[in-house]
Amino acid sequence: MKNLVLLGSTGSIGEQTLNVLEKLDDWNLKGISCYESIDKVKSQAIKFRPDFIAINDETDLHDLKNGLPDNYKPEILIGRKGFVELAGLNNIDMVINAIVGAAGLEPSYNAILNGNKLGLANKESLVIGGNLIIPLAKENNVDIIPIDSEHNAIFQLLKGEDRSEVSRLILTASGGPFYGYTAEEIEDVTVEDALNHPNWNMGSKISIDSATLMNKGLEVIEAHWLFDYSYDKIDVVIHPQSIIHSMIELIDGSILAELGTADMRTPIQYALKYPERGNKVAESLSLKDIGKLEFNSPDLETFPALRMAYECGQMGKGYPVVLNAANEIAVKAFLNKKIKFNHIPIIISKMLDKHKGRTFEDLNEILELNRTVRELTEEVVSTC
Repeated sequence: MKNLVLLGSTGSIGEQTLNVLEKLDDWNLKGISCYESIDKVKSQAIKFRPDFIAINDETDLHDLKNGLPDNYKPEILIGRKGFVELAGLNNIDMVINAIVGAAGLEPSYNAILNGNKLGLANKESLVIGGNLIIPLAKENNVDIIPIDSEHNAIFQLLKGEDRSEVSRLILTASGGPFYGYTAEEIEDVTVEDALNHPNWNMGSKISIDSATLMNKGLEVIEAHWLFDYSYDKIDVVIHPQSIIHSMIELIDGSILAELGTADMRTPIQYALKYPERGNKVAESLSLKDIGKLEFNSPDLETFPALRMAYECGQMGKGYPVVLNAANEIAVKAFLNKKIKFNHIPIIISKMLDKHKGRTFEDLNEILELNRTVRELTEEVVSTC
């Protein structure tokens, strides 16, 4: 029996991971974590009986313990240190990091530091800390299995290929709910409009990132670190049907693609079963019912977040940290209806202009820059 730690068990990826685990008989859920969904994590704990539960706020401790069976006494870890400790437990076969945002960096780092294989659904770990995470994984001989559908697809497509024969990686993007909109048309879109993703069932933050195309920009940076390809060899194409999850082009012009339904349970299971494959956990793709597949270039004028992500990735020197931190605060402000949708990239751009680039090679330096930018972005938001 293999032991799994699931960080962010109450989110979209977390819940779908638990759904996959119910279909597998060779995994034991050793630990789970949540940020604030105490009732949900309590239900999960009662069902799966993990030995460890990590929660963000000690004030939720009583609510969590209240209602747990008398014969079930898990160890409860609290706060940021609790999440980090959970990721670094001994005798763990995989840590799946499905925490949202920059908060996922420290747990990813500690998982690898302690030799735990990492199933990565927290792209921010590499966006802001790739220069630390990737060398550490190599040094500790730890595998990182990407769970995001696009990166999981590329991971599969590169398997067995000679790197010298792969000319570029091609990430697909649905275009989000505002695909085809003009700059004028997105000025007055609502939070509800932005959360209405046409294909994927995702959490609120990633849904907004998909609408702005920032999610794809962050995925470009993640792909750079995961697969060690330069940014000029990583392309993005708008593919509204979300049938092709990503592609690779070979030096002879051949393009290989991974196709499937828009269901995250498939890449989750692939990560858990790797290097083997399991039986299908999602509906089969019916090629005859697809009708057509469309591909277009992203509109970088109306949706500048993708362009900014490319630029920040290429510059390095803390710019991806600023990009991500400013985006997290701006998205939160939009979700709370404090700013308009088209203010998100404007706020990010203002924060990037303030940054004086330098090399950040220490985890604490990255975390401090992240905290500082978030605070400064809150100030900018308050003036909008």
